[in-house]
Amino acid sequence: MVRTLLALQGGLVRGALARLLAAEDDIKVVGEVDTPDEFRAAVRAERPDVAVVDVDTLTLEHLTELVSAEPAGSVRADSSTRLLVLTEQRRTARLAPVLAEHGRRIGFLSHDVPPGRIAEAVRQLAAGEVVLDPELVVAVLEMSDSPLTPREREVLDVAAEGHPVREIAATLALSAGTVRNHLSRIMAKTGARTRLEAVRIAREAGWI
Repeated sequence: MVRTLLALQGGLVRGALARLLAAEDDIKVVGEVDTPDEFRAAVRAERPDVAVVDVDTLTLEHLTELVSAEPAGSVRADSSTRLLVLTEQRRTARLAPVLAEHGRRIGFLSHDVPPGRIAEAVRQLAAGEVVLDPELVVAVLEMSDSPLTPREREVLDVAAEGHPVREIAATLALSAGTVRNHLSRIMAKTGARTRLEAVRIAREAGWI
């Protein structure tokens, strides 16, 4: 049995996928969560073989941290869990470096693949095979390079959640002044007049 954890936003979608996977003879759904903290706790408690996640629940920065970091609480420290990430073509610009380093521990599929493809991918990942949607590969190749630095992307990722400057600073262990400087450069690079517009432009371009 492939022990599978679901970390997806949207109770109806998550529940429907849970029922579909549970109907498979060789897949057992061991949990359903929708936040990063719940995900980490469920991985430690259930030690799933595969976790199906989406980039609305766990950002690519979270995913990279979870499969590469060694401290207690990381996925690697607790289990050999592999991650099947459901994403959108417009948000694939940053997949290439993650795939290059963690291609056998993280698989990527488009959000709109048939449900049966997700079950197949769960089996493939559990068997150590590479899982990558060809349409996402094409999208990565066609995306323009991001003008944002890794730190600027981190700042914009947190800003996208609606946090004020001081909370962004606390989350990223930066000073408020440094965060303001990053936001100013982000808006200059994106041509945005407001922070929300910068988030929209960056998301549409696949930079965050």
